[in-house]
Amino acid sequence: MRKLFTVFACLLLSTSLLAQKKKSKTNVQEPASAIAKKTLSHDVYDNWKEIPDKLISNDGQSVVYTLNPQEGDGKVMIYSLKNQKTDSVSRGYDLRLTDDSEYAVFKIKPQLNVVKALKRQKKKKEDLPKDSLAVYHLKSNALLKYPNVISYEIPEKSGGWVAFQVEEAKKTAEKQKDSTQKETKKKAAKKESETNGYRLVLRNLSGKTEQFFPFVTDYEFSKNGSRLVFSTTGNDSSFVSGVYSYELSTGKLENIFKSKGKFRKIGLSEDGLQTAFIADLDTNAKTQIRLPKLYLWKKGQETAQKLTDESQTFAPQGWLISDNYQPKFSKDGSKLFFGTNPKPVVPDTTLLPEEIVNVEVWNWQDKRLQPQQKVSLEDDRKKSYLAVVNLDNLQIIQLGSKEIPNVTLDKDANNNLLLATSEEPYSQEHWDWNARRDVYLLNLKDGSKKQIATALRGNPVLSPNANFVTWWALADTAWFAYSVKDNKTVKITDNRTVRFFEEDDDHPDFPQSYGAAGWTEDERSFIVYDRYDVWGIDPNGNKKILTNGRNTKVVYRVAKLDPEEKFAMKGTILFKIFDAVNKDEGFALAGKTPGAFPETVVKQAFSFSNPVKARNADKLIFTKMNFQNFPDLYTTDLSLKNISKISDANPQQKEYAWGSVELIDWKAQDGTPLQGLLYKPENFDPTKQYPLMVYYYEKNSDNLHTHFVPSPIRSYINYPYFTSNGYLIFVPDIVYKIGDPGKSAYNCLIPGVESLIARGFVKKDRIGISGHSWGGYQTAYLVTQTNIFRAAEAGAPVANMTSAYGGIRWESGLSRQAQYEHTQSRIGGNLWEIHRNTLTIHRFSLLLKYRPLY
Repeated sequence: MRKLFTVFACLLLSTSLLAQKKKSKTNVQEPASAIAKKTLSHDVYDNWKEIPDKLISNDGQSVVYTLNPQEGDGKVMIYSLKNQKTDSVSRGYDLRLTDDSEYAVFKIKPQLNVVKALKRQKKKKEDLPKDSLAVYHLKSNALLKYPNVISYEIPEKSGGWVAFQVEEAKKTAEKQKDSTQKETKKKAAKKESETNGYRLVLRNLSGKTEQFFPFVTDYEFSKNGSRLVFSTTGNDSSFVSGVYSYELSTGKLENIFKSKGKFRKIGLSEDGLQTAFIADLDTNAKTQIRLPKLYLWKKGQETAQKLTDESQTFAPQGWLISDNYQPKFSKDGSKLFFGTNPKPVVPDTTLLPEEIVNVEVWNWQDKRLQPQQKVSLEDDRKKSYLAVVNLDNLQIIQLGSKEIPNVTLDKDANNNLLLATSEEPYSQEHWDWNARRDVYLLNLKDGSKKQIATALRGNPVLSPNANFVTWWALADTAWFAYSVKDNKTVKITDNRTVRFFEEDDDHPDFPQSYGAAGWTEDERSFIVYDRYDVWGIDPNGNKKILTNGRNTKVVYRVAKLDPEEKFAMKGTILFKIFDAVNKDEGFALAGKTPGAFPETVVKQAFSFSNPVKARNADKLIFTKMNFQNFPDLYTTDLSLKNISKISDANPQQKEYAWGSVELIDWKAQDGTPLQGLLYKPENFDPTKQYPLMVYYYEKNSDNLHTHFVPSPIRSYINYPYFTSNGYLIFVPDIVYKIGDPGKSAYNCLIPGVESLIARGFVKKDRIGISGHSWGGYQTAYLVTQTNIFRAAEAGAPVANMTSAYGGIRWESGLSRQAQYEHTQSRIGGNLWEIHRNTLTIHRFSLLLKYRPLY
């Protein structure tokens, strides 16, 4: 069991609980039904399970998901929607379903306790047990396993095949010596390794036949499942090093490129008729500057042809072909995209380690801070700049550059226009997290570029048919649409009658939008959100409301049923709804009559996930949860009338006292109406008194129906553990005033606590507070302002904003300056501009007013 657990106020508050249990029946006497249940303890965590992966077959007849404990061996669960029966396979993970809905394919881990025991014996990694591959037939429940599997692939849009690499077991790999024969010197047998490759098995799932290919280093199916292409280092003259193509329908194996070397990043066109790969033909492993080459093979050709190499003329002089970017064909097969990069700087191998000087030179003109450069060093080394080959005439065009490095390639990549952005002219502005960028359109036919926006604070998106570019401009607080045909930018929202920005945002910064669902199929309407409703806006700014949420304070959002669908509002239009008053959630379907508002079909005191639809059937799966109910899996059809539960991840929960949660209202000291959550022990009795934990982090009241599993947590408190053990938990919403984050927390939190004390069920001398990170700052502030709390916990707190203001966020390398000025810390300006602010007072108050909590 994981021992990590944040032990905070419970160390002091537990005395209250012990005292309660010892008192007479007139004080805290639980009903008989509650006494029969166990209270949660820390040793229950390991067996509490989660469902990280969930898939529905394309025919809508099978649901397959993983069920994993927090510590220990999980399993793959297979549920038949046809006969409501469940099967399982232990230790399964990395789950996929074949396109024909016949098979579930996944890996099987070795037993965790066996692996741990071997690690304790200091066994080497190569001596530890390996994964197996499972191929499970969904109709017959038949299971086939393969040991020692390294990786596997199945075609994305075709069934019937699986390919996987296996590592030959040592016992079978080593030939037994014949004692009757004289020992002779023989060349050492070639061994499997990452460099030499591993055996590839190709299995026909319907015919149950197998093909084997030795020493394979890379392999890839075409999306339509017509072809498998792989590279190998070869084993003898009959199977030489190079790249091979295997046509699945005919069984024809072709050596499409014959050479020694390394072959990486195989890419196939969707129809399987074209293959591209990167080849490094220098067999000297000590060569520091590698010279990758791009090759293309088309069905019918005897061998792959070189498209370009280090002698290229389309990119800046000295640039090389990148072996870190996998070549990608457009969906229609007319274009091939690949990467290039400048020649790398290599270390001087003549120097000894002690002769190499490591020094950081900071300069105020640096494009990026030194810690940013450290964080991104490996990514920078592998960075590729996009280029394209127009396959009709083999014209190669360099698209990305150091000046315009970011080129966005959409999923289909059929259009002759691509969107590109550059933050380079503004990259030294590390004090501003709202990055500015110049925006360009790149023409893939002639390589020309057109700048369509300058210094934009926003994230532009090219429409699916490349007719428009849309973005939310932070500085303008509005949506914009650029017409490619008209070369004109239109501000399509103005916030005069409808506000499309976050209305209740309390940061000293530009407000964000509520988001967008995207363009309709004809690209006549762009679908965007306000606080409650869904709107269709044409490229000239004409608006049409599609829902009726604001009047009822119900939030509507488009629920995209097909993640691959690139258009909004296509097919059956389902909306996810959220009641902003009581926090209930559910779904609504588009009106039966044209122009009618959506009709609510489900609305419950639960939180729902976005549904996933079977591609070829009228079946959905989703999860729903609330504090008492784990987010188990449910299924229904598109009418959403009959909903069935199909998983039961944690049946043991019914054995434990749990609790409940409710919304409460109060007013801040300045009169601001507030909401919060009050979690209560099971069988709560308002005539009795309970210890109270207070947890806070911005606003949480919308999370009324969130479920928390008992687990060791460091960033928020263990809700069910506290309620099971007889505690109340109060989670107040906090509304901030710019420049006074600590005072804002006091203004909101203390009146909320006092309102609970006034109800009579809180032991006012047994109240604790807990906050992590930003909440930790508030804990540090609150303990200097009041004596109401018996105990306090501050996880990763900032107790001195003045000092932290100049710090570095090490995971990104960015300066914290923008965080403190404009985001969560809400200073509202730099320290020079706000020198009269109370931050310095806060700093000294921590030194002067801190008191021990014992």
